[in-house]
This record gives sequence, structure tokens and C-alpha cells, in this order.
Amino acid sequence: MVEVGIVGGTGYTGIELIRLLLQHPEAHLKLLTSRTEAGLKVSDMFPSLRGVLDLAFSPLDIEQLKTCNVVFFATPHGVAMKYAQELVDAGVKVIDLAADFRLQNLDKFRHWYGIEHNCPELLKKSVYGLSELNREKIKHADVIGNPGCYPTTVQLGLAPLLKAGQDLIEYDNIIVDAKSGVSGAGRKASMSMIYTENTDNFKAYGVGGHRHHPEIVEALENISGKKGAFDGLTFVPHLVPMIRGMLSTIYVNLTAAGQETDLQQLFEQFYQNEAFVDVMPEDSQPETRSVRGANYLRIALYQPLPNRLVIVVAQDNLVKGASGQAIQNMNIMFGLNESLGLNHIGLLP
Repeated sequence: MVEVGIVGGTGYTGIELIRLLLQHPEAHLKLLTSRTEAGLKVSDMFPSLRGVLDLAFSPLDIEQLKTCNVVFFATPHGVAMKYAQELVDAGVKVIDLAADFRLQNLDKFRHWYGIEHNCPELLKKSVYGLSELNREKIKHADVIGNPGCYPTTVQLGLAPLLKAGQDLIEYDNIIVDAKSGVSGAGRKASMSMIYTENTDNFKAYGVGGHRHHPEIVEALENISGKKGAFDGLTFVPHLVPMIRGMLSTIYVNLTAAGQETDLQQLFEQFYQNEAFVDVMPEDSQPETRSVRGANYLRIALYQPLPNRLVIVVAQDNLVKGASGQAIQNMNIMFGLNESLGLNHIGLLP
């Protein structure tokens, strides 16, 4: 049984971790911390847990966290790196759902997050936790940087093309048009997130620059082995008036080799053994509601022009885009069946 602690259990990714871990046959939720809600019963904050979880939030106590086998940080950026080294030294695995262990480039981390990284040596040893692509490294990792939600859709949407062994697409002109439900902004009080500001409204944000852009570029460089090839990538996120769900539409130009390749077959073969990546039949329409509450990511391909490929990717931003993928990583780290605790069917309608 894996003894689990969660730091920051009051946010949306925190409650998703709780929900999923309580249904995990090999995980025991031992400790939940909250800076502001210490002493409060978890079920008093989240009534859906009444009769299921009899645990109260506690203050962050590093000594208590050391009694766990793994600690998830569902906290703002900058928190996990304060405690990760001490936990690792005590033999505890760390999975961070924020950005502390995503970017290896310290200058870009400083620029986009406005803070200095205080454990750069541990960062070098950490593993980027995109389960399907980094499985072997994750098996031996002490620290996992859980990918951002948008970057997950982009990487899994492009990976078969980048791993094909030949240049199937033009790397310098990729366009990512991505949409997310409002839960992606976290559980906080903010004027831009209130109901009347988002209902019956649809808007782009971060058009001039978004912190997931450098993460996407760095990750695509690592997948393809092509440093600097993705500097021309355009990424524009949008806020959709729904609670959860994410849909990314990726536009790429095909090379001559790409036009001669059976791309549907390429994607199907690449993901044929992946439990949580569904390559849909040609001309399918991935919908966010088909993955709501589930750890599945669905991909569909379209070729409207001989030299143009459109890749549509749908996922639940809180599950495969965050907490579900974190648990998938935990399963890999502890040698468990990767699907344990994650075989939930999407909620429809």
C-alpha cells in the first residue's frame, strides 16, 4: 500500500487527487495539508466526501510528510521546491502539479514565473512526467514535474509525427489554438473568474505570451531532438464558459514525406498500447464531454488540404491534464499497474 500525502488539498487539482486516490486499491490517503483550513474536516469543505473520507486538513509539517511514500504538491508555483530536497533525502517521492520541475531552463523559469529556482541541482535530476513518452525515466525518478494541461494536449497530439524518424511536418510554423474551462485557472476569488464575467462569453488570453509556451517548446525539442526547431510555434489559449474540459486544435504543414504517409495509421500504431490515449477513426469529432471526469485523451486527424494536417485533442484539464496524470505517474514510480484508480468512464451528458 502506498502511503500518500497531499500538500494543498483545497484547490481543484487537490480535490481531484482526493477523489481519484480514494478509489485507488493500492493507495492510502494519509495526510492532507492546508495553510488556511487546518483543522477543518475535508468533508465539511467538500460534501461529496461525506461518509467516504474521515480526515481533517492539517498544517504543513515536513516531519509528518516524511512518513509518506509519496507527496503530491497541488500548490502554487514555488512551494514544492522549498521542501522537495528534504523529502527526497528522507526517501519520499515527490510529484509536483505546479511548474517548479517542468522547465529545465532556469532563465525561462525566472522570466515566466518571477521567482528564482532554489534547488537547481534537484531540478536537473527530476523527470518531466508525461507518462506515455517518459515512462522509463519516470520508473526511476524521485521527483516528477507534472506537465501543464495545455502542453499535455500539444505533446501527445504531435509526438507520433516527431518520432516518425523523418521530417513529416514543417516545424517552424505550428499553430496551437487551445481552449479550456474556467477550472484551469484554479480555485480562487478573482474578478475575471466570477460567473457574470465568464458566462455567455468566450475570450482569448495570454496572446502576447503564456507561461505554457516555453514548456511546450522545450518539451517538443526533447521529443524530437531538434533544438530551436519550434521557435516559430504560435500558441493561443482561450477561456470557454464551462467548468472543466480542454480542446486543442493543432495546425501543421506537411512536408512531401508527410503527404505520402498514412498519418491515421501512424497515430494508431504509435498509441496502440496506450490505455489512456484514444486515436479516433477518421472524420471523428472529439468532444470535451466524452472525457469529463476521466483520464482519457482523445485525438482525431483531419487533412483538409494535401499539405495541411489538423489535429484535434480533447481531455479533462483536471484529470489527464493534471491530477489523473499525476496518479498515472505515481503508479509507474511504484511499479503498479498504470491504470489503477484511473479507469473512470467520462460523464455523459
